Amino acid sequence: MKPILPAFLSVQGAELSEGEKHLLAKYNPLGVCMFAIGCANVQNKGQLQQLTKQIKETIGRDNVLIAVDQEGGRVRRLTEPEWTPVASQAQIKSVETAVLHAKLISRDLKQCGINVNFAPVLDVLYPETNAVLKSRCFNGTPEKVAKWGAAMVKTYEKCGICPCVKHLPGHGRGLVDPHLQLPIIDATLAELATDFYPFEQLKNAPMGMAAHIILKAVDTKNPATCSAKVIKNIIRQKIGFGGFLVSDAIVMRSLKGSIIERAQKCLAAGCDAVCLGNADFAANEALCESGITLSEEALERLQKVEKIIARPLPRANYEYLQNKYCRRLKNIISYNSEYDATEVLSRLRKK
Repeated sequence: MKPILPAFLSVQGAELSEGEKHLLAKYNPLGVCMFAIGCANVQNKGQLQQLTKQIKETIGRDNVLIAVDQEGGRVRRLTEPEWTPVASQAQIKSVETAVLHAKLISRDLKQCGINVNFAPVLDVLYPETNAVLKSRCFNGTPEKVAKWGAAMVKTYEKCGICPCVKHLPGHGRGLVDPHLQLPIIDATLAELATDFYPFEQLKNAPMGMAAHIILKAVDTKNPATCSAKVIKNIIRQKIGFGGFLVSDAIVMRSLKGSIIERAQKCLAAGCDAVCLGNADFAANEALCESGITLSEEALERLQKVEKIIARPLPRANYEYLQNKYCRRLKNIISYNSEYDATEVLSRLRKK
């Protein structure tokens, strides 16, 4: 079996370039993440279907992970009128609405060949939570966050979409945007128990994303994604998370060093794979040529993910579900009304 590159790469446009075809075919990446801004992978439904098909055929595996950030609200890459308008998590106030939300997103993703959603967000909301996360969090107690998050996770799994809970072990206390600088959380382990709670309740989720945050109570030098102390002692042991662990985007300025150094640090600390993020071709090429490979432990955890993405989308009256969803929410936030981290990444690429 050809070794798998433990990374979600990015591609630069609406179809693969010859250079990208070479990289994907030669280096066998775990997956590719789709973006609407910067990389401009999403134009319309037909185009996206062809792009995801082209990626899978080029790599040569049916189980290639094609991921997207389709949380809802401002953070959604598939937008109306081509796709279903979906609200931010902050607007979701019941299990039934959470289920409808995940069903409608699952249909859109499945139809386009996408099989992983970097959602739901399980970070606990605080008054000081940075704008990068504010509307993306459930607006409720840790118990409600866990309850609504669990409803989404189970629904995504039933619909053949692998959910990815984020941002482990909890990003809600972060005061700055990790795309620009490293958040440092100065809270005791007793205080952090509140942040850990939703992730503990969803410790059996198939995939999770680690955060670029420093937890001073555990590791004063390294962000969680690069900290063996945080990943092994907190994420794996205290929280008990047993799923496939992916880093947050390693192009963020909260990390230091070259792309290869960042990836190596994340993997050495205990991440199963890295998400490159909204990166240019040179960064993708560098990561491909780094020599990193998926570990045996990661391959075992990946098996659950592969079983989920093989499931077909259940039959349902999705028009009825969409009408019901819209009646419940009444006011779905405009896509252009809030802060979007992808725009930040796109601006950084131009500097």
